[in-house]
Amino acid sequence: MTASLEMPRVQECAVRSCAYNHTNDCHAFAITIGSSDHAHCHTYVDMPVRGGIEQSIAQVGACSRSDCRHNSDLECHAPAITVGPDMDMADCMTYQSA
Repeated sequence: MTASLEMPRVQECAVRSCAYNHTNDCHAFAITIGSSDHAHCHTYVDMPVRGGIEQSIAQVGACSRSDCRHNSDLECHAPAITVGPDMDMADCMTYQSA
């Protein structure tokens, strides 16, 4: 059995339209980043209600952007990430091509 590492936290989310965003903090339990062509936040949801766990700050649960310098074995190893707006989506602004 392998000990799990602490997941990187979402330091800031500037996507105000996301239901998990409360004053620039993401309150989803964990988020998923990445698609084949972009570092999208796949946990982003545009709804009029606010959700998530008020006492927690989201962490990066998975990242499918294997070409990111912070990615190893589809896990993010950045100390923390920021999420920001990109057109009509939310993107990981910490993404850096390897």
